[in-house]
Amino acid sequence: MDDHARLDEAAVAERLSRLDGLLEQLEGAPGPMTGAAIEAVRTLTEVYGEALARVLDAADPALVDRMAADDLVGHLLVLHDIHPEPPEVRAARAVDGLRPAVRERGGDVELAGVEEGVARVRLAAKGCGSSSASLEEAVREAVLALAPELSGVERAPGDDARPPAFVPVDTLTVRTVSAGERS
Repeated sequence: MDDHARLDEAAVAERLSRLDGLLEQLEGAPGPMTGAAIEAVRTLTEVYGEALARVLDAADPALVDRMAADDLVGHLLVLHDIHPEPPEVRAARAVDGLRPAVRERGGDVELAGVEEGVARVRLAAKGCGSSSASLEEAVREAVLALAPELSGVERAPGDDARPPAFVPVDTLTVRTVSAGERS
């Protein structure tokens, strides 16, 4: 077997970004060849998906698990709708991965479930509303990275997170005087 050097995550991300740009260019290109080029890319993707499915069919379970756990290969398995784990399991793994960091900051996060393609999470965060918003965004990104076929991530119904309390400015500047301080 060839000892070919593998791409690191940054190189993979760069190539995926370049591919997105090239596909956008192709879709916007005028002329009769645009449709044929897009169809060629679709057909190639289907053939590669079929090849990947055949590899999974012939692989032992340990190899399938390793393939599914790899970020790039796992994404391809999702793209071709052949990932061995359902999106609920992958969403739970994403939330579980965030939990230690969230707890370290005094909060908690839990997957309540996945319904109709939307992950529902329970969030508890200390701090201002902006820290809660950044926690929500981090959870959304983590879940959709592992389960991109989901259409969204929302707070679970009945989530006990409270909106930040409104404190009028004048209550912060008025000093109360006790009976013993009056002159």
